[in-house]
Order: sequence, then structure tokens, then C-alpha cells
Amino acid sequence: MEIREAKPGDEEQILELITELAIYEKEPDAVINTAKALHDDLFVSNLCDAFVAMEGDEMLGFALYYTSYSTWKGPCIYLEDLYVQEAHRTEGIGSKLFDRVVEEAKNRKVHRMDWQVLDWNTPAIDFYKRKNALLDGEWLNGRLFFEYD
Repeated sequence: MEIREAKPGDEEQILELITELAIYEKEPDAVINTAKALHDDLFVSNLCDAFVAMEGDEMLGFALYYTSYSTWKGPCIYLEDLYVQEAHRTEGIGSKLFDRVVEEAKNRKVHRMDWQVLDWNTPAIDFYKRKNALLDGEWLNGRLFFEYD
């Protein structure tokens, strides 16, 4: 198993895993992203970056992140999604992906790394606690959705 940066040609498998994640999070119809848009965002406009866990040609998981900005701290990394296929969740792949994003955050000399976890996702909460993460119940998430033709 290898952790590497995503490269052009990975977008189809990443999108498949994104869809699996949406199903896991009980939002099976929420994914409107496409492989082409993901390709453009990752490799053309560089809006985000990703690491993937590969075993041969099979993608077992991914971590997608981007640079955010804190008025108090400056540049930060936001871990948008970390997902490992269910059959491979006890193999340490999630830990390796998470640690690789942490390493990237340190390489970029950011001062904070953020992410969200659903309050019912006990396995993920336990995972982040094992990483000594601060899970802040004080802040509420704000969100607006936009649809375009």
C-alpha cells in the first residue's frame, strides 16, 4: 500500500470514493461533483489537493484538503474529506492519510489544520481523539448552498 499525491487520471476513482462517503454519511444523492470538475479543481486551477492510498491500481482511500485562511492565524489547511473503503478501515490507512496531510501542513508552515466530523460518527470521532485532536463543540457550522445552470 502506497500513499501518494493524487495525479491526473485519479479523479474517477476519487469520485467513486466520494460517492461511497456520501452513502456512508446518509446523503447518497448529495454529490453533484463530476470527474471533470474534480480534475480541473485538483490539477488545473489547483483549488485543492489530495493524497490517495493505492494498492496496485486500486484506490483504497483519499484525503482531500485545501488552503484556508484565518484572520488570527494566517494560512491554514482544511481537510475537506478523509475516507477509506469500509473493508480496509482496520489497516491503518486512514492514519497514514491523516498523518500525510499533517506532514503537508507542517511543510507549508501553516498554523492550524481544521476539519469537521459528524456528531454520530463515533468511529471517526474516536480516530481523531487518538490523534490528540481538539474536537470543539463550541462553534456552529454556517453554510449556504448555491445552484447554477
